[in-house]
Amino acid sequence: MLTVASQPVEGHVSRGFEGVRKTFAENFARRGELGGACCAYYRGEKVVDLWGGTRNKQTAEPWERDTMVVVHSATKGLAAMTLALAHSRGWLDYEERVATYWPEFAQQGKEKITVRQLLAHQAGLFAFDEPVDRSVVADLDRLAEVLARQKPAWEPGTRQAYHALTLGFHEGELMRRVDPRHRSLGQFFQDEIASPLGEDVYIRVPAEIPNARLATLSPPSRLRMLTGFPLRFTLEAMNRRSNIYRALVTNPGAAVYLDEQHVYARNFEVPSGGGVGTARGIAHAYSAFAAGGRELALRQETVDLLAAPATRPTRGFYDECMKADGMQFSLGFMKSTPSWPFGGARSFGSAGSGGSLGFADPDALVGYAYVTSRMGTTLTGDPRDVALRNALYSAIQRS
Repeated sequence: MLTVASQPVEGHVSRGFEGVRKTFAENFARRGELGGACCAYYRGEKVVDLWGGTRNKQTAEPWERDTMVVVHSATKGLAAMTLALAHSRGWLDYEERVATYWPEFAQQGKEKITVRQLLAHQAGLFAFDEPVDRSVVADLDRLAEVLARQKPAWEPGTRQAYHALTLGFHEGELMRRVDPRHRSLGQFFQDEIASPLGEDVYIRVPAEIPNARLATLSPPSRLRMLTGFPLRFTLEAMNRRSNIYRALVTNPGAAVYLDEQHVYARNFEVPSGGGVGTARGIAHAYSAFAAGGRELALRQETVDLLAAPATRPTRGFYDECMKADGMQFSLGFMKSTPSWPFGGARSFGSAGSGGSLGFADPDALVGYAYVTSRMGTTLTGDPRDVALRNALYSAIQRS
């Protein structure tokens, strides 16, 4: 055990990866870490598995080996994994129209939207026009009806706009339609990815998970919220009529997964932001994809599609929700770009608000994840996570 700034760092690293442990400890001493975990697989071997700090700021309870935490939009990568499995099994074609699998979707000008466009945040369906609360989210049939009635904000395929919450709801209904057993996306993820890998990651947290295994998030201070994000984004997030406010803050809002008695709602699915897990579980899942998918019976053709460059909307990658350029999405995953780099050029993954990140690097054969209980305020790589990734890839280069 290594202790820095009175915070114990537990776990192990393989020989040659000691620098990652040192960096993880430095996160507590220098970068304001409260509690968290980092895990990395390299060439199918778990070379980093670290955790430490506090899982609950109010009670000062320690982060333990099996502590899980919500990872916000890093959940999007987990959700995209399920559709990748559906593609490998021949149930889903990324180039096909969504309405081929979901006929009711072909309303309000959505009949030509392809699966690829939807998963790339190019469908113009980033918010709901009619009320959606927790009761609607919990009723997948009602939710599907609302999704089908929604009108795109502009011609699909022309612009990119971050579908902060709605993407996962669309993915969930697609999965119910193409899966021969019509399972929810969260149930499919549990049955076909998490359980086969023997890992603790959930998009649908079961009732039997005790609160003691869950970390609670410590939000940034109001001052940090105002000064940490880019000014344009902060102003947009405060404007009740803005795209990002409608996509993320309200109806149903990013906090819909919270539960006062149980920390996170049980048997409830928010596939774009409510995933809960360990860094170990997320990294293992990405490792299976990075290594070619054999562990999950993925076809190499599917993995190659995930690693391919993102398809550009006709008006470019400027994001109409984030009001920024440089973010690119493909087949449900975020892609590594010069302004938001992670891994290599063919890497795919997803970052979450507050700092979490998981990704697969098929060239370096890396599966990686970082999770935290203290939310940061950067949009393009949390300093704690960036430091860990830099240390990881430095170790790999030396090896």
